[in-house]
Amino acid sequence: MATRRDAVNRVSTIPVRLLLFVFLFCSPYTQAQNKHSIVANPMNLNYRFQPEGKNRREAADPVLEYFKGKYYLFASKSGGYWSSPDLSEWTYIPCKTISTIEHYAPTILVMDDALFFMSSTDPKIFKNTNPDTDNWELTDSKFKFSMAGNVDPAFFKDDDGRVYIYWGCSDKDPIVGVEVDPKDGFKAIGEAEILIDHHFSEYGWEEKGPNNNLGKDGYNEGPCIIKYKGKYYLQYAAPGTEVRVYGDGIYVSDKPLGPYMYEESNPFSFKPGGFIGGAGHGHTFQDKYGNYWHVASMKISVRHLFERRLGLFPAYMSQDNTLHSHTVFTDYPFYIPNKKVDFENNDFSTKWNLLSYGKKVTASSFLPDYEVEKANDEQVETWWSAQTGNKGEWWSVDLGKQMEVNAIQINFADQDFTLRADKSYFNYQYQVECSDNASTWKRIIDRTENTKDMPHELIVLDKSIKTRYLRITNSRNMEGEFSLYGFRVFGHGKGKAPGEVANFQATRKADRRRFSFTWDKAPGATAYILRWGVKKDQLKNAVMIMDDNKLEAGFFNRDSAYFFSIDSFNENGLTKGKKVY
Repeated sequence: MATRRDAVNRVSTIPVRLLLFVFLFCSPYTQAQNKHSIVANPMNLNYRFQPEGKNRREAADPVLEYFKGKYYLFASKSGGYWSSPDLSEWTYIPCKTISTIEHYAPTILVMDDALFFMSSTDPKIFKNTNPDTDNWELTDSKFKFSMAGNVDPAFFKDDDGRVYIYWGCSDKDPIVGVEVDPKDGFKAIGEAEILIDHHFSEYGWEEKGPNNNLGKDGYNEGPCIIKYKGKYYLQYAAPGTEVRVYGDGIYVSDKPLGPYMYEESNPFSFKPGGFIGGAGHGHTFQDKYGNYWHVASMKISVRHLFERRLGLFPAYMSQDNTLHSHTVFTDYPFYIPNKKVDFENNDFSTKWNLLSYGKKVTASSFLPDYEVEKANDEQVETWWSAQTGNKGEWWSVDLGKQMEVNAIQINFADQDFTLRADKSYFNYQYQVECSDNASTWKRIIDRTENTKDMPHELIVLDKSIKTRYLRITNSRNMEGEFSLYGFRVFGHGKGKAPGEVANFQATRKADRRRFSFTWDKAPGATAYILRWGVKKDQLKNAVMIMDDNKLEAGFFNRDSAYFFSIDSFNENGLTKGKKVY
């Protein structure tokens, strides 16, 4: 199949944050607050416990648009949706008037001074001119899907006012689209066109499996479309929501219904490494300043295949009109800008380093298979759990020496919770203390009377503190156990950045979609960033590799040439690789 580059060459109303208290340098405290412009993935939303099946929280398949001065975010299995003035502070709006709100894969459309909603399986379309209120009206829809089951629909309104619907969710069927008439109940105009088919033997990232390794098609699903400089960018996800290699790719066309051409730099949204992985079945949108963003599904998938969270990623068009996104450091703190910015040359990371990874930890107790060190191993799929949910259960980390702490992300794991959708949220109550000697402690964060559900809260201190030890202590009795996916500390280690990587080797396998990579461990490094691209000056994709000097991956195009570079980093900083291989 021709690539795009070939063609070019040929020619509750619940606010999610609240005030906190810090002690500056572990001395008498000053009042501080979460800085609303700094966030980290996964998004800190009140993810709902599901009404049935294995008990877990879930939200996925997000869609997000700016409408009448606010952003509105919808996601599967959430019982409602969220609004925000700034992409940082989110308010939950429970919804009862959309009868299909519990279906998977919602889509929304801004048109005629209203917001329109549709979800998978059932083609009912709802309308609301004021989404801050749960007052949705069922429209007289005449639209029908051409496939049964979950079909992952997507609305698109072109510049000329014509409207299209795209859909597809299958390891066999293609992504399709059709023009519809919104003045006649969104009735289809003509037959649906086949737009994206499966090509896993050519594009390794579409192959099913946790390392694209099962030898068969994954799911092509979750379409979304944007228009840029007269071109149509049709997005799709592969290979499956339950794996870290879940990502989003692009086909490009001059017409909304094709023909479409594969973008050789795919996938453009991809995050297989770091604390939490996955960046698929997403939605690209513009904020009120004109900046592009991509919101997507992120993977836990331990308690249940569909145990998922949401991630928000800066996105941009490069100089050659190719869509890219920043993902690799987005589970670290980054800024949400309040003006038009250059995302291509600035990922808006705070440049705070991770101080807690692999450090010595202790706790009041632990359950078998949920040991203490699993709260700072940088894997959301593993977690520490205390033996009880009683007041006083605690977990502590020794940073090894006094360091400068700017922020803490606390990710709660809900061990043995039995909550269901009718009682679907939980307000953890706790405190965080700091110490220089592990015997005298001072409180820096007070959530002992918290009433908000904040399972992935990033707490940004107004002023940094210098400390060696940090401890979190449960402040309420609960059903289930006090538990943490991750207690992540960000700041500056005040030491030396690691050395540069040497002896990097990239070996292409007989299956040309697969590479193996090796390199010498860099002095002082705790992790590496492998970057790649199909152009030497555009190494836009990246994966984080923790504490290892090898990687085997199968997410490459069979017939593409690639360029690589590799960085090293630790708690003191990042050392860029100078050579492009």
